[in-house]
Amino acid sequence: MADSQVSTSTAKDHSSSKSDVSPRFDLTGLPIVFVLPSYLPSDELHNAEEELSRLGAPLTYDIREASLVLGVVSKPRRAKFELQSRQVQFKDFVPGRSELRDDSSHRSLSETETETETKALPHKRRKLKGRAVSPTKSPSIVDEEDSTTSSDSQTESDIAAEPFHKLPLPHASSPPTRSPSIPATVRECSPVPFDSGEFANRIKVARLDWLTESLRSGKPQNLAPYIVYEAERLAPVTGNSPSDRVVKILNETIPARKSLSRDTEQPQGILERAKAEAAVKEHRRDQVEGGAQRLFNRRRFAPSTRAKSHSASDHVRQPPQLLRQTTSEHDEGFCSPLPLMPDWVLQNKIYSCERITPADSPNDAFISQLKKIRVARLLTSDEVGVRAYSTSIASIAAYPRPISNSREILALPGCDQKIASLFREWQDRDGRLQAVEDIEADPALKVLHLFYDIWGVGATTARDFYYNKNWQDLDDIVEYGWNSLNRVQQIGVKYYDEFQLKIPRAEVEYIASIVEDHAKKVVDDRIQCIIVGGYRRGKSASGDVDIILSHPEQSATAGLVDKVVKSLEKEDWITHTLTLNLTNTKRKQETLPYVSNIKGAGFDTLDKALVVWQDQPNPAKVEPGKAKPKNSNLHRRVDIIISPWRTVGCAVAGWTSGTTFQRDLRRYAKRVKGWKFDSSGVRERGSGRWIDLERWTNPKTRCTDWREAERRVFEGLGLEYIEPWERCTG
Repeated sequence: MADSQVSTSTAKDHSSSKSDVSPRFDLTGLPIVFVLPSYLPSDELHNAEEELSRLGAPLTYDIREASLVLGVVSKPRRAKFELQSRQVQFKDFVPGRSELRDDSSHRSLSETETETETKALPHKRRKLKGRAVSPTKSPSIVDEEDSTTSSDSQTESDIAAEPFHKLPLPHASSPPTRSPSIPATVRECSPVPFDSGEFANRIKVARLDWLTESLRSGKPQNLAPYIVYEAERLAPVTGNSPSDRVVKILNETIPARKSLSRDTEQPQGILERAKAEAAVKEHRRDQVEGGAQRLFNRRRFAPSTRAKSHSASDHVRQPPQLLRQTTSEHDEGFCSPLPLMPDWVLQNKIYSCERITPADSPNDAFISQLKKIRVARLLTSDEVGVRAYSTSIASIAAYPRPISNSREILALPGCDQKIASLFREWQDRDGRLQAVEDIEADPALKVLHLFYDIWGVGATTARDFYYNKNWQDLDDIVEYGWNSLNRVQQIGVKYYDEFQLKIPRAEVEYIASIVEDHAKKVVDDRIQCIIVGGYRRGKSASGDVDIILSHPEQSATAGLVDKVVKSLEKEDWITHTLTLNLTNTKRKQETLPYVSNIKGAGFDTLDKALVVWQDQPNPAKVEPGKAKPKNSNLHRRVDIIISPWRTVGCAVAGWTSGTTFQRDLRRYAKRVKGWKFDSSGVRERGSGRWIDLERWTNPKTRCTDWREAERRVFEGLGLEYIEPWERCTG
């Protein structure tokens, strides 16, 4: 709870600092940085990453590469949990011990103690250009439960309030010898002097407030007071994580990285060190980017993002990242004006709910390749990458004509130079991408994909099955882990092959008609049955059947899902009821409160049942006097959702639209209107007041048709109504 509260203030401070000032200082001296997405809304997460990239900080989307982790974290226990949950191999860092050599066990105790004391000498009082550095203690972060303090609170305590460019020499990246005098103008332009030795084989978790304060003050702040936890990195167990088998592809093609440790001879001057470190960093980046298409889950920021970053130092310049062009592009008029772009491109409409996205795109072949990369990023726990690719896919899917060159890609909202480079490769290689070929050939990802397709198994559980439990196929799950599965997962494994088969439209309509008949039986004929999901978007076949039931009387929908399911079970239409939630009934069918204490409260908080459906056998095949034959009809997944009539338009809009369209409805409502959009209705952020978009409060203006209610939702949001078959964002 404390961490979530910290998130709000941190996010607000960061966004305000970004809008007020645009500081130009250099963070190229930082080690590789990872920004924790926990407790951080996606827009604030993107803003933080953008600012770090703009200031030259080396960023990664794989936390196992990082030496510095920034996030909304206030306690060591939370920091350790975040590292453990992302499969980082580490142990608690004990100051002094990690600096001993491996052969220290053969030395005498007194000899070891002497060496330890010698290593600690630089942290005592010393002279720096005539100024005494006092070893006074700085504020340290204390875990109220564990009563442990940050290990960095002593080492940098004497300089807690000093900016980075004024740090004493023991904390700069220079060796212990005194540096020659450097003019102040040059010193101010030099990169941030982080000691690479302090991050050698270590991981430090720091509060994101450090970035906020640095941006507010216009210069980087001392990192030590913001350190929450420090760990010693352990060598990963080979083959443990799902990406390890892909990592070997890069290792075979990219030479080992050069070390920047203290053991390596370093230039003595600040400028010389800055140039040397920048050269090594550039070499590292080129190596990684050279293998990025073969190692999708170890990516850095897209070239367009890095191109926006700039350094305060005129002495260390980053070479521009340019989109590769060929002579054929110039022959085809690459420099000619772009074709006439749609209005949503010219107006830079970034939300997919503001534009038409048909089911069949002229760029479906390229989109299908991007979707495969997106799934791979999902399976490898790259949440930020999934969102980025979803945004790009939705934008390309809405483009009304075949894309002919990468310049058109760059003009689309949500598409950057990375997507443009992939499109160029796709063109050059006749519709193929190296990244997709590597994904399809990787055995680990094949297994992860197999597990991910099990009903009730998400990406996190699939990774747990693979690298923690070492299961390789469905037989392993049945043989070694059947009793550890929950009921939904057991059903998902049992009917795995059947659930992979799509459901034709005619069968969807038949199932819905049976559900509607039973709903009318338990209530009355005024029940409204609405088929949503892919069916309403015009798909020829669906993965499951999504049905919304509603009734003009508010009291009729309370507890309705329980009555309908029992009626269907009685006649053997439902073979298994996996979940039955009465969340909305328990809160008296009110719109979800703005600040909800319901665990997992998100887009869908309505009453619903997830069931396994099986059509009845043909009565004509039952011979008199003989046993009833086994039902050979396929098992289907069916979701039955109940919505009160007062907010039926919100429920229909949410459950009909594509995934990215749904996400953008929420983002649009939040950022443009200041509202919280949910399938149970809309509330005003701050006051929590219910927004009656469907004009239900006045009996004279109430809708008599759910289609009109949905249109009123779009109208109330200030959006043009988009037909269901034009919300196919992929």
